[in-house]
Amino acid sequence: MIVGILKEIKTEENRVCMTPAGVEVMKNSGHQVLVEAGAGVGSGFSDPDYLQAGAQIAASNEEVFAKAEMLMHVKEPQPSEYALIRPGQIFFTYFHFAASEQLTRAMLETGATCIAYETIEKPDGSLPLLTPMSEVAGRMAAQQGAKYVERAQGGRGILLGGVPGVPPATVLVIGGGVVGTHAAQMACGLGAKVYLLDMNLDRLRHLSEVMPKNCFPMMSSPATIRELVQEADVVIGAVLLHGAKAPKLVTRKMLKTMKPGAVMVDVAIDQGGCFETSRPTTHREPIYDVDGIVHYCVANMPGAVPLTSTIALTNATLPYAVRIANQGWQKVAREDAGIKAGINIVNRLITYQGVADAFDMDYVPVDEALKAAN
Repeated sequence: MIVGILKEIKTEENRVCMTPAGVEVMKNSGHQVLVEAGAGVGSGFSDPDYLQAGAQIAASNEEVFAKAEMLMHVKEPQPSEYALIRPGQIFFTYFHFAASEQLTRAMLETGATCIAYETIEKPDGSLPLLTPMSEVAGRMAAQQGAKYVERAQGGRGILLGGVPGVPPATVLVIGGGVVGTHAAQMACGLGAKVYLLDMNLDRLRHLSEVMPKNCFPMMSSPATIRELVQEADVVIGAVLLHGAKAPKLVTRKMLKTMKPGAVMVDVAIDQGGCFETSRPTTHREPIYDVDGIVHYCVANMPGAVPLTSTIALTNATLPYAVRIANQGWQKVAREDAGIKAGINIVNRLITYQGVADAFDMDYVPVDEALKAAN
């Protein structure tokens, strides 16, 4: 199979979907890898690095789109790329369809087979291709909260860990999954007082056993969130519904009860955001103010640390990419329920329930789409 590695064109996105080491593995598995010129520069990988690993360098993205049977990205395709995608072409990337009706309808029109990193599952229900970027984003969320709560950045002017004789900041983390746990660990490590909310009692028991003593796992509820946002200096939204739109857990009304200059970091922005006042921002313009509350809603947070993120992403995605290239998506979907869960669009049909529900569109199970494709 010809596998195409595209250069990211989303604003301030410096990651690349595969390292040269990953290309070598793909090449040794019998596949041709076509890398767009300059695709790895932002992550510290040069075109000669890819050539040495056995890739061919394409002069333009048009060449990659025209020749590749499977396209790989980090972020979702951008509008300038829609017309280049061919019917039947496999597109393997983070799509987050439930956050964008425009993207969903555009990819339906292309006739491509869309396999989303973020909905591929393991037998235990975990999301192996979302996990590494969630780990990065969670840790970054605490860092960004600490940064933007500084007065020079528009925040309250408070040090997350305090100093002797001065109390630390209070951090509220909503969601006790991968993002939330890593955010809480970082905030705890900086010395903050951290409330970590989740709705799963077994998960809370586990977190109570493993988290530092300055972390307080609590059952999440609207009343608890309303109460704790008033105390918080930093609020981190770390909520995920698999492949679906994030619920709005912090309302605009709550903002008026918060401390002026408090910071809200919405890591769920890729899935529409979990704060009512959230809207996507970029690394170039990461924050905005609503009712005196600083909002950080960068939709590709790990793109700020591309070397770390690219290596972590390749570690996770490469085995799946090799398997899809070896066997083809149809055979893999029949044999592996986890990869089948990653197939969001096939033959102009939505095959993931959460995406169809987000826009009140028709849903067709993957098995039925497979029959239609034969």
